[in-house]
Amino acid sequence: MQQRRLGRVGHQSSVLIYGAAALAEVDQDTADASVQLALDAGINHFDVAASYGDAELRLGPWMPTIRDRIFLATKTGLRGRDEAWAQVNQSLERLQTDHLDLIQIHSVGDLEELDVVTGPGGSLPAVVRARDEGLAGAVGITGHGHKAPAAHLEALRRFPFDTVLSPLNYVLGQDPAYLADYQALVAEIQAQDVGLMIIKTVSRRNWPEPDEHGYTTWYEPFDDQERIGAAVAWVLSHPEVTGIATPGDVRLLPLLIEAEQRLPETSLADAEQVLAGAGDYSSPFLRIPF
Repeated sequence: MQQRRLGRVGHQSSVLIYGAAALAEVDQDTADASVQLALDAGINHFDVAASYGDAELRLGPWMPTIRDRIFLATKTGLRGRDEAWAQVNQSLERLQTDHLDLIQIHSVGDLEELDVVTGPGGSLPAVVRARDEGLAGAVGITGHGHKAPAAHLEALRRFPFDTVLSPLNYVLGQDPAYLADYQALVAEIQAQDVGLMIIKTVSRRNWPEPDEHGYTTWYEPFDDQERIGAAVAWVLSHPEVTGIATPGDVRLLPLLIEAEQRLPETSLADAEQVLAGAGDYSSPFLRIPF
């Protein structure tokens, strides 16, 4: 699998980042099969969060054998300094490791959330403490929503985050306001040599029926090889992108692995043609159910 440098962190990360939200509600056997598939495909970067159900517990049994082979990232979504510090330590226990490669402040999608985490008593000092005490190698920030790129740009002005995890896909890239915010974020990321990771690559839209979900993702994903291939190729055509987090359902992982393997055969023009013709394609952030 292709690898790209994760900014000044320096890790050569696989362009597919294992999105361990997919493990939130599965049993250990299902998790094991999915993790093994990822490893066999060459995925060397795993991304989880304390809030992803049992995902940290599902990854934990793997750590004694693969910890030195992977880049391991988790996230805290708690906003207070002390509670975030406690959650980081709990994540280490659940993951059965004594250190993380990356600890991220989770789900900061607008300036109001950013003010909380960077303000007095916010969670930023907790993740910095984790880094300074050797519990984590780097500090990052993540977020959802149409305001996320602008919030992440301001975050980089306030603190030298090592990584950013922000949304991008073809349909978001067609929104002039969103694209302008994303491009401004990219300019600052390149200036500071920050690692940029992408979420919502294969999102299609919000679920038409909120109570009828065919996958464990909170948005409806593309689930056919042609459009997933086009979506992956389109995002990875951006050289500033280190990698894309795979979506939160184990059943979709094989399609993304196949898409990465077919990248040499997929031109940007072909990808754009496929995505431009995709029906019922819209931002997943028109309605965020959390």
